[in-house]
Amino acid sequence: MNKQSNSIVADKVGKLVNTADGDLAILHDLSFQIEQGQSVAIVGASGSGKSTLLSLLAGLDLPSSGQIDLMGQNLNLLDEDGRARLRGQFVGFVFQSFQLLPHLTALENVMLPLEMAGVSQTIAKQVAVEWLEKVGLGSRASHFPKTLSGGEQQRVALARAFINKPAILFADEPTGSLDEASGNRVIELLFELNRENSSTLVLVTHDPALAARCGRQLSLHGGRLA
Repeated sequence: MNKQSNSIVADKVGKLVNTADGDLAILHDLSFQIEQGQSVAIVGASGSGKSTLLSLLAGLDLPSSGQIDLMGQNLNLLDEDGRARLRGQFVGFVFQSFQLLPHLTALENVMLPLEMAGVSQTIAKQVAVEWLEKVGLGSRASHFPKTLSGGEQQRVALARAFINKPAILFADEPTGSLDEASGNRVIELLFELNRENSSTLVLVTHDPALAARCGRQLSLHGGRLA
């Protein structure tokens, strides 16, 4: 197994959650590799474990069994701070709910990852302006999230996710709360920015058109890979 060419390696990954009726198995014995630069859609019915798997791959949670390597690092061997540092170095996120900070402008939201990485405010602002221009929102830089449409908010979230040129982008239902026109625009941006940055793209979606755009699909049924 050549880990050097892989962004992500999952080896016999399982996940149990505690319920009032005892342990419930969400994921069962999943093994796969995702190569650097690949685009992968995680698909399946509601309750099949898609978002749980995405959370594990990003190191937001740990598996109950098995191992996940992210950029060559065994997530099981890292504490919460270590996993956060790894994400800060390599990972970007796009969520269905946008996750923009309401008290910050579009520009300030996009600047945030660079500022948290220690980049000067001057440089962070310059790069953030460039990214807002790339997603067609240069004229909306000073607007707060509540004054932006859903499609505009998601494009701000895309600019924020890509500003530090992540090696891996995780997206959880990135078009789920958008109308068709806005969703199509976001899909085009996802793959355009993905190609430009040679990032690995891993997304959860119910949208067959979006899944079909990816180079590969991981289909979950009852927490198992089909």
